[in-house]
Amino acid sequence: MRLLAAFLCLTMIAPAQVRSNLVSSSNNDFSAPWLGTSSYWKKNFGHFDTRVVLEPPVRLAEYVVDGKLTLSLKAYLDLVLANNTNIGIQKLTLEIPRNGIQRALGVFDPVFTANFSATRSETPATNELEGANIVSTLNQPFTARVQQQLPWSTTVFSQWSGSRQSSNNQFLLFNPGWNNNLQMGFIQPLIRNRGSYVTRLPITIAKRQVAVQEFTFREQIQNLIVQAENAYWDLVSARERLKVQEQALQLAEESLKRARRELELGATPELEIYQPEQQAATARIGVVQVQYQIQQFEDSLRRQIGADLDPAYHRMPIVLTEDVSKAPDDVVYDHEAMVQLAKQSRPDLMSLRTSLEVNDLQIQSSLNQLKPLLNLQATYTTQGRGGTARLRPGQPGYPAGGTGVVIIPGGLSDSFRQWFDFNTFAFSLNLQLPLRDRAASANLADAVVNKRLNALRERNIEQQLRQEVLNAITQVESSREGVKLARIALDFAEKRVAADQKRYDLGVIQIFFLLSAQTDLTQAQSNLVNQTVQYKRNLLVLQQRLGTLLDDKGLMVQ
Repeated sequence: MRLLAAFLCLTMIAPAQVRSNLVSSSNNDFSAPWLGTSSYWKKNFGHFDTRVVLEPPVRLAEYVVDGKLTLSLKAYLDLVLANNTNIGIQKLTLEIPRNGIQRALGVFDPVFTANFSATRSETPATNELEGANIVSTLNQPFTARVQQQLPWSTTVFSQWSGSRQSSNNQFLLFNPGWNNNLQMGFIQPLIRNRGSYVTRLPITIAKRQVAVQEFTFREQIQNLIVQAENAYWDLVSARERLKVQEQALQLAEESLKRARRELELGATPELEIYQPEQQAATARIGVVQVQYQIQQFEDSLRRQIGADLDPAYHRMPIVLTEDVSKAPDDVVYDHEAMVQLAKQSRPDLMSLRTSLEVNDLQIQSSLNQLKPLLNLQATYTTQGRGGTARLRPGQPGYPAGGTGVVIIPGGLSDSFRQWFDFNTFAFSLNLQLPLRDRAASANLADAVVNKRLNALRERNIEQQLRQEVLNAITQVESSREGVKLARIALDFAEKRVAADQKRYDLGVIQIFFLLSAQTDLTQAQSNLVNQTVQYKRNLLVLQQRLGTLLDDKGLMVQ
């Protein structure tokens, strides 16, 4: 009885430990319910709905002001994280490695197996002791077994075996007869697979692989944020260029109007009117082209935030509030410090370093498989027998004064009452010693090679990382200087247009020189817009190369 109580305690404690791990490592929709709970019957025998319901875009209404979708860069990126379909895909793919943890924990799940069979046989008698000319026998064995591996590598089991046998053999002592056995025991690995560290290796590997995927996920999110922010700057740049083109068109039309007036007064030859007309036509073409580009960029922006999924936002005007006229900050970058920051923050490098940890665990697992398999098994068995007894004179238990065959009614309960009266204790050592294990050796070699490959990949990424960070810093510094030079060039272009306008009014120069100055002014304005937006893009690339993009933008991925 003490042995039975100890066994029951083991089978109660171990599932409780495993249950706590399962709850913490799995989501609510796909957790593994325990037998007997309502969730078990509902999940395993109920209807499983395979329909996928996609949620509509959220939080768009929060940014509608006066019928317009008004977005700062921070608000826009928040909507991208909330509604972007590609980001939703990346979030969902992260669930697969997380399910791997629950799959690895399955080794600790208790298993119940049962077997029942019925066999009717009729055989001719070969001697008088078989009790009938044709012996008809019905044998009905039943077996139920519960087995579980415990976290410290011990496997415990309990098995109940019973059988009912009836026959027309008149010499059987019990007919029908019941045999009943209860066996409990454990199997303890002594060399291979010994200890909680080894049994939990698959779980540890699964958890580290989740960490690898989380770093990869973070890298993918950064790439998608860069793509989304570039769409934002595309639209900002196009709208700024539209302002420049509209201003150029206004100047060209004013010059054309003046040239036509001078032609009417005879102050200008007829041939001089073609250049102002061409200048105005070119400016109108530039405005129309930029307007169509803005439509394309707006559609791209709507897709990034999921607004294309809601008809209410298909044609809603978009207002971007990010200011591009602000001069870049004069930040002095410490190149080596930023390289070190990237080594600590880059998701791709962190993912590879975590993969090296996985390689170490895989090597330990392969080394374990090289060891001999030596298991200690101990069992305790008790049995009982019962049924309808048919006693003849002279047999044990025959009642005094009886005559002939005495039938004593009985059944299965008689065999249960005999438990712990007839006991068997046994233990055994089972050794499996491969004389040559090529498969395990090859697995170990693969694990070592994979670690070497990842070590080389880590070095390669560190070299590439350094080059990428330094190049990104150079591009930021270059574009920052480009903005300053573009501002200076714009200032000179504006002064030149003002001067040429006065000179033209005084009749010192022809209209050709004024139109040339206006063209140069348009180019200077466009160059300033391009340089400013390019600085924003280069700063974005630098944050990506450092691996601090999400933190710098204040974005939280859930």
